[in-house]
Amino acid sequence: MSDFGSVPMTGPLAVVSGGTRGIGRALSERLLKLGHRVVALYHANEEEAEAARSALGPGFTALACDVSASAEVTAAVRTLTANHGPVRVLVNNAGLNVDKPFLDLTDDDWHAVLGTNLTGAFLLTRALVPHMRAQSDPVIVNIGATTGIRPRVNGANYCASKAGLMQLTKCLALELAPDIRVNCLVPGMIETEELVTRFHLRDPVARERVIEEIPQRRLGHTDDIAAALEFLVNSAGSYVNGQRLIVDGGQFMW
Repeated sequence: MSDFGSVPMTGPLAVVSGGTRGIGRALSERLLKLGHRVVALYHANEEEAEAARSALGPGFTALACDVSASAEVTAAVRTLTANHGPVRVLVNNAGLNVDKPFLDLTDDDWHAVLGTNLTGAFLLTRALVPHMRAQSDPVIVNIGATTGIRPRVNGANYCASKAGLMQLTKCLALELAPDIRVNCLVPGMIETEELVTRFHLRDPVARERVIEEIPQRRLGHTDDIAAALEFLVNSAGSYVNGQRLIVDGGQFMW
């Protein structure tokens, strides 16, 4: 387990799993701008975590943790709460894709994706909730996916994990209220390096084909998701609980 940087002991604490790259990094950065200290959990890429630490400054810490492993989650939560205090905001953002036709999926393919995307959120939430209840307006935001709403070919494990995360959100919202609000933020086609690569969006024809499906006629930006997170964690969203907020330019309104 590696710890980059030192979080100053001022401001509320936020934990973002998968918080050193892509959408997760944008969420970490927005929480910093809102005055939170941020501990971002990452799985393996220490170089990427160090780059995020250098870019985001002293309020940001990156902590290695495989969220699918119960022992690692327990150890990480023990470390971050001992060093940085109780948590006000938890963002369950860590995600993994292993795309294959259904009959080609192995047990490992299934368990790896469900382990990170769904079990990881369960383990991290279970470990942190006791440290969140005493905070002022504690909030949990699970990062879903539109494929949890509309299925796709070659993604049964991923779609199942994200659909499960949406239902987990509702269960937690019921059980943790009124102390903790829990919502699911669902990004649409957000222009990250991973999405560009997966959907071949450097090809103008492929890019235009995707954009034609979006009523707003553009891909989303990570700042679009960060702005939605800001609403959910701030007082403006204080009466929002158990909801699925889809930020996708209207692509999945049906």
